Amino acid sequence: MMPVVGKSISTLTALAVLSSAASALAQQSPQSVDPIAPLPETAVQAPEPAPLPPPIWSVADIQQLLGFIVSVGREGLSPSDYDPAGLQNALAAGDPMAASSAATERFNKLSSDLALGHVRGDNRIDWHVPDNDLDPVRQRLLLDYALAQHRVVDALNGLLPTHPQYGALKTALAAASQSDLAKVNRIRLNMDRWRWLPRDLGSKYIIVNVPAYHATLVENGVTRWKHRAIAGAIKTPTPQLSAMASGVILNPWWEVPTSISKEVAGKPGYVSVKGKDGKIQRWRQPPGSSNALGQLKFVMPNQWAIYLHDTNARSRFNSQVRALSHGCIRTEHVVDLATTLLGDDDGEWTPEKVQETLAAKKTVQANFVKPLPVYIVYFSAAALTDGTIVNYDDVYRRDSKVVEALLDSRGTAPAAAAADAEAKAKL
Repeated sequence: MMPVVGKSISTLTALAVLSSAASALAQQSPQSVDPIAPLPETAVQAPEPAPLPPPIWSVADIQQLLGFIVSVGREGLSPSDYDPAGLQNALAAGDPMAASSAATERFNKLSSDLALGHVRGDNRIDWHVPDNDLDPVRQRLLLDYALAQHRVVDALNGLLPTHPQYGALKTALAAASQSDLAKVNRIRLNMDRWRWLPRDLGSKYIIVNVPAYHATLVENGVTRWKHRAIAGAIKTPTPQLSAMASGVILNPWWEVPTSISKEVAGKPGYVSVKGKDGKIQRWRQPPGSSNALGQLKFVMPNQWAIYLHDTNARSRFNSQVRALSHGCIRTEHVVDLATTLLGDDDGEWTPEKVQETLAAKKTVQANFVKPLPVYIVYFSAAALTDGTIVNYDDVYRRDSKVVEALLDSRGTAPAAAAADAEAKAKL
C-alpha cells in the first residue's frame, strides 16, 4: 500500500498548490494575467512521491540469489561481476538490513544484465534496437514478487531470452572446452547480443543477420521464407536497428544518397531535383530495368533510411561475401516475400495484382493488412540444436572490441566506444 499512499499525498499536495496559484491569479487584474505565460520561477513545485521502503530479504532468498550468481556462467555471464563473496560476507555478518541492501544491489544488476544484456550503449557498436523489457518500476515489482513468493530463481530465469537460438548457444557453451577462450567468448558474446533484443520479437517478423547475409520471415516460431541478402560494405556498414514495415513501393524511384551523389551527377538515367534558386539539390533515378532498387522497396521508416529492396544486379547474390551495398539490404527474391506479406490476412493484393502493377511501370504503394517488425541484427555465431557452432565472418571486425566490454565488470570498453563513434560518423 505504500506506493498508493505516497502517490495520493503528492497528488493532494499538487492540487493544493494549483488551487493556491489559481486564487492568486484570480486576485490580479485581467490585464495582468497571461493565460499561456510560463509559471514564475518562484512557483512551488509538488514534492516527489515518497520512496518505497527498502526490500527485506530472508536468509533463504539470499541463498537462492547466491546460488544463481555462482552458476550464472551457464548464461554466458561472469559470476565475479556480481560479487558473490561480498554478499556471502554480508549474510554472515548477521545484519538483516545490510544483507538485504547487498542482495538488492546484486539482484538489480543481475536482473538488468539478464534482461537487457551486460554490454550497454555505445559499447555494442552501431546497435540501435530498442529493448524495453525491464525498467526500474518493473524491476522493483519483479523483486517484490520474488521475495513475497520466495521464487528468486524463477524470477531471474523469467528474464532470459526465449528465442531457440539463445538456448542452442547455451547448449554449445556448456559443451565447449573452457580452454578454448576464443570459442567460449564468441558464444558468450552472441548470447549477450540476444539479450540486446526484445524478449518478444512478435508473432511475425523479418530478421536480417548481416554476417550471415540472409533475410528470414518468421511466424509463430517457424521460418516461412529465407533467402540471401546483401548488406552494407565495410566503408558503409549497415546499422543494427528495428523498424515497422507497413508495405512496399512497387516500381520505386531511387533517391540517391548525398554521400554518393557525385558518382551519378549528370549521368544518363538520373534526374536532378532543383531548389527555388535553380541549383541542383539531389539526384533521383526513375523506375526501370536499371533502377538500383529493382522492382520494389519496403516501407519501413527509420532515422537511418535503411530498408529492404530488390536490385538490378541479382548476380551479386552468388558472391560468398555480400557486404557490398551503401547500407540498405538488397534481398533475393524480395518480390516473392512482398507478395506473400501483401496476401496475408486476406489482403487485397493478389499475386496477379502485384505482377500487373509491376508490369505497368507505375509507382504505387501497396500496404500490408498488418504491419510487421523488421530486425537488422549482427550475430557472428549461431548454433545447431545439438550445440554445433556455425561461425560467420565478423565482417565489420566488431567482435574483439565488444568482447572486451563483455569481460569488463561494467560492460564498457574504450575500444568498443571508439568503434561506435567511428560507425556513427559514417552514417
